[in-house]
Amino acid sequence: MSKNKIVVAYSGGLDTSVMVHWLKNNYDAEIITFTGDLGQTKELSGLKEKALKSGASKVYVEDLRKEFVEDYVYPSLKAGAMYEDAYPMATSIGRPLLAKALVDVALKEGANMVSHGCTGKGNDQVRFEVSVGALAPDLKIIAPLREWEFKSREEEIEYAKKHNIPVAATKENPYSIDENLWGTSIECGVLEDPMVAPPEDAFQSTTSPENANDNGDDVSIEFVEGIPVAVNGQEMDSISLVKFLNAVGAKNGVGRIDLVENRLVGIKSREVYEAPAATILHFAHKELERLTLDKSVMHYKSIVAHEFSNLIYNGLWFSPLREALSAFVDKTQERVTGLVKVKLYKGTLRVTGRTSPYSLYDPALATYTAEDQFDHKASEGFIKIYGLPLKTYNRVTQKVKNDRKSAVA
Repeated sequence: MSKNKIVVAYSGGLDTSVMVHWLKNNYDAEIITFTGDLGQTKELSGLKEKALKSGASKVYVEDLRKEFVEDYVYPSLKAGAMYEDAYPMATSIGRPLLAKALVDVALKEGANMVSHGCTGKGNDQVRFEVSVGALAPDLKIIAPLREWEFKSREEEIEYAKKHNIPVAATKENPYSIDENLWGTSIECGVLEDPMVAPPEDAFQSTTSPENANDNGDDVSIEFVEGIPVAVNGQEMDSISLVKFLNAVGAKNGVGRIDLVENRLVGIKSREVYEAPAATILHFAHKELERLTLDKSVMHYKSIVAHEFSNLIYNGLWFSPLREALSAFVDKTQERVTGLVKVKLYKGTLRVTGRTSPYSLYDPALATYTAEDQFDHKASEGFIKIYGLPLKTYNRVTQKVKNDRKSAVA
C-alpha cells in the first residue's frame, strides 16, 4: 500500500499527464486526479481514460462552470478588473476556484498532499499554492516542474512516449494552451519571440479580423446591478450568455490580445489571449458605468479596479483585502442597471447606444440648443472659487521672487 496519497490538479496536458506517472513512482504514492470543468472543450475529451492510463487510481471531473462565472468572473467584471489595462484574466480568475475544489477533494479523500503542474517561473504556481495555503494550511504541496529532471517540453514528450503516456503535444505543435469560458491563453513556440506575429494556427476560436464578416454584428446587453442578464432582448443564464458572446465575438475577430505583461515572479512574458465575451462585457459594462456612476465614485473605482486586478493576478483572491474591495464594488453596482448597444466589426468594438433608469446624463443640461437649462452665469463664481487656491499660490510665489530680485538689486 502506498504511503502517500496525492491529489493532482489535472488538465490532461503534457505536464500533468507526465506528472501523474512521475509522482506515482517518485513518491510511492496513490494518485487521484482532479479536473475542474471551467468551460474548456478539447481538454475534457477522453480525460478520464487518459488519467487512468497515465497511472491514476481515481479520477474526479467536476462541472464548475456556473460557480466560475457567477462567483468569480462576474465579481471581477463588476470590479472592472483588467490586468495592466488589457487582460481580463481568464486563467488568473479560474485558479482560486480550482484550488478550492482541489482542496475539497483532498480533504474528502484523506490525502496528505496535493500537486500542480505549474512551471517554476510562472504565475500559476503562486496562485495555486497561496490559495491552497489559505484554505488548508496543513496540506503539503508538490510542484514537480520545480524539481524533476526534465529541462524542456521535448524531454517530457520523449518520457511520455517511453512510458506510453497519452499526450496531445508534439514537437511540431508546441503551444501550451489554457482554456475556459472566460478566455484562452496561448504560450510557447514561436510566440516566445515578441517580434513574431502570432500565427493563425495559434488561435483556437477567433476568426482573423481581416476575414471577419464585412457587415459585423450588433448586440444589445442588459445589466442588472452590474451583472449581464440578457442579450438582444433574450434573458440568458450566466453560462449561455458568456457562450453566446464568445461565439458572436469570435466570428467578428473580437477578443484577440497580444500582450507583453509583467509576471508576478518578476519577468516579462509575451502572452497571446482570446477572450471575446470578456472583451465585449468589460467594454459594455464600462460604458454603462460612464452613464450611471457619480464622477467621484467612477474615478475612485478606477483605482480599486487596478488593485482588484492585481490581487486576482497575484493569487490573492482569498485575502481580506479582496473581500473588502468586493464589498465596495458591490455598493457601486447598485445603480449599474441598463442596456448598452455595441457594434462588433472586424476585431473592433463601438458603442451605439446606452440607457439606464439611473442615468445621470441630463439632456437639458448637456444641450447647446435653446432648450439649454444650464446656468451659465453661475460659472463665473464657480471659476473664481475653483481657481482661488492656484491664484493665491502663484501670487505669493511671484511676490517672493520679486522681493528677492529687489533685495539683490
